[in-house]
Amino acid sequence: MLRIHVSGWDLSKVRMATGPDALWETILSFHRLRDRRASTVFGKWRSEARPRLNSEVRLLSAVVPPRGYFPDFLTPSQEGAEPMDFATGMEALRDTPTDRLRAELAVLGAQGASGGRGAALRAVRPVVLDTLGEGRAEPLGRLIGVLRAYHRAAVEPYWPHIQASVEADRAIRGRALLDGGAEELLASLPPVIRWRAPVLEADYPVDRELHLDRRGLLLQPSFFCRGTPVVYRDPLLPPVLVYPVTHAAAPVFAEPGPWLGRLLGNTRSTVLRVIGDGCTTSELARRAGVSLASASQHACVLREAGLVRTLRHGSSVLHTLTPLGGSLLRGGAPLAVS
Repeated sequence: MLRIHVSGWDLSKVRMATGPDALWETILSFHRLRDRRASTVFGKWRSEARPRLNSEVRLLSAVVPPRGYFPDFLTPSQEGAEPMDFATGMEALRDTPTDRLRAELAVLGAQGASGGRGAALRAVRPVVLDTLGEGRAEPLGRLIGVLRAYHRAAVEPYWPHIQASVEADRAIRGRALLDGGAEELLASLPPVIRWRAPVLEADYPVDRELHLDRRGLLLQPSFFCRGTPVVYRDPLLPPVLVYPVTHAAAPVFAEPGPWLGRLLGNTRSTVLRVIGDGCTTSELARRAGVSLASASQHACVLREAGLVRTLRHGSSVLHTLTPLGGSLLRGGAPLAVS
């Protein structure tokens, strides 16, 4: 169980990240690559990403075990709500002080000595960790190179989908914040996280007590986080709660089907524009000037065409655009890729 103690002052400083964090997504995606669960969401991504990887990925396996602790320095912290892009994160990783490298790698080494799967990996891990712990530029540069290659192969091609999922989650949290303030925002988080004032509880592999101590809390939605949220092991780092977004039932990387031809017509174009800012079915009907049944039908067609994502929020549903829907709305402008 994770228990985050939130004072009244800290509650006023709870904030949402403005988008996905490239380093968190990279490291957490490496966890998803090696498990076999959630095949509906991650199966197609795994089958596409694995063939692009080379043997160098073993170095990443040495510092990111399949489960349990991985060093905090792999996901550099930031003070504000603007996530780091990948290049900035790599520079921050390169600047990690040697004493911090050594301390965090020692924790990882102790965890590896007490268990873990794979005799070959257990044999190579102490050598890798000792070399990195020396703080020399060459071993750290090699790790950065492996991280960069992995990110380009497994994360960067899917960045628009990652962004769309995080934006859909932010739309839900933003509504909760507007409706009831920070407490409603915390109460709206996924079911694995529970707001029982003044403590935010979450399912967690180990027992942890995190006191914010007037530092506030950054909420970081993550596409590749699964099951339980993640926090830094070091309590002195800026507090951040990385939590899983809610995925749509359909495979997220599926290509749009033949429904795209049904999108012709002024009414459906209006519906797409209305959904651009995120809205419920009732709001969609009111803003587009159509009946509730018609709004639901239009949203269904747009969803089946791969242009709209629909997530349930309490007793209502919230519609947001997918990367393809956003691109179509912009007249075919290219999607931003980190």
